[in-house]
Amino acid sequence: MDLNFNKNEDYNKLLVTHLNKRLAKVKLGGGKVKIEKEHAKGKLTARERIDYLLDSKSKSIEIGAFVGDGMYAAHGGCPSGGVVVKIGYIKGKQCIVVANDATVKAGAWFPITAKKNLRAQEIAIENKLPIIYLVDSAGVYLPMQDEIFPDKDHFGRIFRNNAQMSSMGITQISAIMGSCVAGGAYLPVMSDEAIIVDKTASIFLAGSYLVKAAIGETIDNETLGGATTHCELSGVTDYKAKNDTDALDKIKSIMDKIGDFDQAGYNRSLAKKPKANPEELYGILPQSRADQYDMYEIIKRLVDNSEFEEYKADYGKTIITAYARIDGWAVGIVTNQRKLVKNAKGEMQFGGVIYNDSADKATRFIANCNQKKIPLVFLQDVTGFMVGSKSEHSGIIKDGAKMVNALSNSVVPKFTVIIGNSYGAGNYAMCGKAYDPRLIVAWPSAALAVMSGNSAAKVLLQIETAALKKKGETITPEKEAELFDEIKSRYDEQVSPYYAAARLWTDAVIAPTDTRNWISMGIEAANHAPIEKAFNMGVIQV
Repeated sequence: MDLNFNKNEDYNKLLVTHLNKRLAKVKLGGGKVKIEKEHAKGKLTARERIDYLLDSKSKSIEIGAFVGDGMYAAHGGCPSGGVVVKIGYIKGKQCIVVANDATVKAGAWFPITAKKNLRAQEIAIENKLPIIYLVDSAGVYLPMQDEIFPDKDHFGRIFRNNAQMSSMGITQISAIMGSCVAGGAYLPVMSDEAIIVDKTASIFLAGSYLVKAAIGETIDNETLGGATTHCELSGVTDYKAKNDTDALDKIKSIMDKIGDFDQAGYNRSLAKKPKANPEELYGILPQSRADQYDMYEIIKRLVDNSEFEEYKADYGKTIITAYARIDGWAVGIVTNQRKLVKNAKGEMQFGGVIYNDSADKATRFIANCNQKKIPLVFLQDVTGFMVGSKSEHSGIIKDGAKMVNALSNSVVPKFTVIIGNSYGAGNYAMCGKAYDPRLIVAWPSAALAVMSGNSAAKVLLQIETAALKKKGETITPEKEAELFDEIKSRYDEQVSPYYAAARLWTDAVIAPTDTRNWISMGIEAANHAPIEKAFNMGVIQV
């Protein structure tokens, strides 16, 4: 019996239990009372609508479940950003569904809501995926309108994307299933087809109260912008539905008739499960982010048949580069080795650190995968690039820049899984959010920050103590320890994978054993979009 393995297993499984508890809470949206109110109106909730729409017993993944988590406390919070987004299948066709959650502030738009909607559209655009909008929203959350309305990546960008997606031939279908007001009214109308539910749904630029205030006209909302008005008088909507399920059935019927898509042509063979048990991931991954472990053992539990072909195995050992398959899909894996390794010169290299040779190797491998049209999978557990005179004199900045250059200009789809540390420039070089991974997810063990909590707290402590000494305060060892703990606790909260997921720096926090499903569905989505741009790294220093 491996006692350390068992301790790791207990710890990491506890993290997943905590994840599932947080997810269960998030899925209640505005709470049970609000859910019952929607049911009393004859309406389904956002999650019920999506569950009904997607093929039963088919796979699905949720984007941004933790968006808004812990944010906007003064405004009553915004669970899941007030909108639910899932990638799944309707009549066997992969698509993305976006549903306003009317239990959260009547589906009103917070700043993070706009960001999440734009992320859903970005996924649809990158992968040429059909997108379904289930609209039920009171519009902009007025107390925060200045953070939602006028800027480039605010609310208006959504309608610009509607128009551009239409010109790209990406299917967009909308169902108006509740309120749809003001600027938000453009979204369903700019879709290919719009369905409206009779009696419970309405769409107008201004509701009856605003019409009365603006022009003195007295009219009820149903006459102003209900299903009969828009299906028979204005022609704004295309189909009238009796209720929620009827509207969703109409979407299913439309999706059933959509033609096939052009394929990118990524290589796929018969999927095989890993020979090594994926459940063992929990025991291999250490409790402490500072501890060493063997990344080869992680790879074996993620790839088909636990088989991979390593590229430049004996060179640049702090990064592992390998060809493999995940759920049948051919992939190129780039990951950080977390063990202490020895190079050919007999020098010891720290695990999780990117050195000159490992950056050089990764650059070449990324270029190779682009040459061969193989999607890239990045498994992050990185503390950054090596520092010090030896690295600087060897041109670590130049070698790091080459890696970032190859990554930035890569044209094959990229997928990022943050396993452990994701610090500083290491986050960038290993395909952080800024480098357009098609999907980016974190395990509950992940930590995202400029540097580790300990390092940051030490730097911040120096600044804090210097400021207090300037004021004439005496800093005792006890006071210093207290300050350190306070600073580190504050910093550690920001390092949490849930803090990152709340702000959509990642698409999800997932159980390690769900990793294969996310990557597989991500590549399947990417296969809808043929590569249209040639791979060109531009100018690099050699």
